This record gives sequence, C-alpha cells and structure tokens, in this order.
Amino acid sequence: MFLFNSIPRRDVKPVAKDLISMFGNLGEVCAAPVHRLTEVKGIGEKTALDLKLLHAISAHMGRKSVLGRPVLSSWSALLDYCRTAMQYEPVEQFRVLFLDRKNRLIVDEVLGRGTIDRAPVYPREIVKRGLALEATAIILAHNHPSGDSTPSQADIDMTFMIVETCNAIGISVHDHLIIGREEIASFKMLGLM
Repeated sequence: MFLFNSIPRRDVKPVAKDLISMFGNLGEVCAAPVHRLTEVKGIGEKTALDLKLLHAISAHMGRKSVLGRPVLSSWSALLDYCRTAMQYEPVEQFRVLFLDRKNRLIVDEVLGRGTIDRAPVYPREIVKRGLALEATAIILAHNHPSGDSTPSQADIDMTFMIVETCNAIGISVHDHLIIGREEIASFKMLGLM
C-alpha cells in the first residue's frame, strides 16, 4: 500500500516482492541505504527516500513513546524503541539513554559509530555528557549487525569499566542492552551487572 502511493499508476506488487526478497522484511527494507534500495528495479531515488522517511517516522514515534516517561515502568516501549532505532543498522552504534532522577528519558544519543563488529565508546565521554545533562542514571544500548545479541567478552569488559566510572560520580547504570535482529540481550537479566 505504501508503494502504491509512492509509485503511482504502476503495479507495485512485483516491486514489493523484489524488495522483500532482497532485504528480508519491511524493517530491513526501510533501514537499507538509499543506494541499495535503488538497485531494485522500479525503485527510484524518490521512492527510496519515501521508504527512509517511513523508517524515520517509526523511530520518531518510538522515541515519543518513551521521552519524558519513566522508562523503567514502560520497559517494553523502551525495548521497542531501541529495536526500531538500531535493529537493522549496518554498522555497530553505541547509544546512551540519559535519565533524570525520576528515570525519565532526557535524551538518547549515539556516542559511538563503528564497523560491522565494533563501535568505539569512551567512559570519559559518557560521564562528561551525563554531567552536562544532569543525568542521574543511564541505559547503555548497542546493536550487533551480525544479528546475534550474545554479549562478547569485550562488551562485558567495556560495560564493567563504564559502570565503575559512572558509579564513582553518582550516575547509575541501569542496564546494557544489545540489540540483535530478533532478540535483545539485557546485561541485568543475564546477571552480568
């Protein structure tokens, strides 16, 4: 239906099938880069940008569902938001969700972008930003473009270092989430924090 509005006067079923065949599902279609979308016959730059807009709208709606609300009481909305924002990213990104004293989301920021298996993040930068925002707690989140949400030893070591650094200045780390294609791993639920 979305393609029908974006590509007028044309049978869009074959185009939709080609998109799903190439990318796997609607989420991956919308998260794909414009240049990859235009590789599909029938998808021009305008339609590719329309699909990117659909992804941006979904992420914005998810952010609005958690912004200013106590995230610990709306955990499923937070997980949905993280999944929408990061699930199909082609490179690893490290986000920090900064919370106020009532555990309401102040801001969600990408503090590290990397390669397919690594995103540099520095505890000093997290603390610096947390202090500037007057945050009292944070939730760490990063994606694994491979799709596997299992924490690596590097993930565990980095989390420990961030927790130690934040605790020293009174910022609590509530959890570290790893966003995979199908699952989200929670360090707290896994007993890693």
